[in-house]
Amino acid sequence: MDVRQLASLVAIADHGSFSAAARALFTVQSNISAHVAKLERDLGVSLIDRATGDLTDEGELVVERGRRILREMDEIAADISALDDVVSGETRIGVIGTTGRWLMPQFLTALREAHPNVRPIISEGGTSSLLPRLVSGQIDAAIVHLPVDDKELSVHTLFAEDLVLLVHAKHPWSSYRTLPITRLGEHPLLLPPRSAALRRIINRAAEANGVTLSVQAEIDGVRLMASLAFEGFGATIVPATAIPRWLKGDFSRIEVPGLPRRVVGWVQRNRPRPGAATQVARELAESLISDRGSRQPGVHVGGDAFPLKPF
Repeated sequence: MDVRQLASLVAIADHGSFSAAARALFTVQSNISAHVAKLERDLGVSLIDRATGDLTDEGELVVERGRRILREMDEIAADISALDDVVSGETRIGVIGTTGRWLMPQFLTALREAHPNVRPIISEGGTSSLLPRLVSGQIDAAIVHLPVDDKELSVHTLFAEDLVLLVHAKHPWSSYRTLPITRLGEHPLLLPPRSAALRRIINRAAEANGVTLSVQAEIDGVRLMASLAFEGFGATIVPATAIPRWLKGDFSRIEVPGLPRRVVGWVQRNRPRPGAATQVARELAESLISDRGSRQPGVHVGGDAFPLKPF
């Protein structure tokens, strides 16, 4: 077993075929086939179903381990270079869309200026899709909605943000600037799936105030919920950053006293230890949010952002 064999198998898993893997690794398909065949002989198992092109169960296991080995090898050189105060290498970061929209332009600019040899690879997604990718080693860190309860992951809170009611101008609630939480049961709402952290927060607040919510539809995606509300398909509850401050249109943003803030944090694996590129990326993100986060409407940073507990 050697690194080229593992890299070939991981590339097939990432890109979907032998030919696509060859293009990604700047080689020819026959080399990819030879590497995988040699790895299968060494291990005594079939790693890819040649009829379907899918990984076998054994192939999935090898890819998971192989991905970690390859990342560790990449980070050895990055960590050594960091000893000379020159941080380099890749950092793969996942980010929820509402945060990515306002944070990433500032973050990427500052990272390029402070650490020009660091190459960030940014993936947008929901918390429920990013965390499994983090655990499996496909990404190095993620900026997600907390809480995250996993002993394999370390969590660093970044900021809290208000939850607001978003409605179209033709909705019966559109004339309100503030709406009591006890009235949220009067009209159906577009809400996240029951498994989503945001939905659990909303449900707990409603139950605490004796409110029974009516669900018009469950939508897996905060920005999609906001878009549907903008178009008049229903009212929804979203984080404040789901509504860009520059956006104008036929909608109303309504405060609902009693709705808690959602908390966003940086999450990374405890082991293997994050590489130097990921560490400096976290430090930079924390610094930017501390300095500039409160400029975003509805975003709160600092000690008073979490009046009871971080999440």
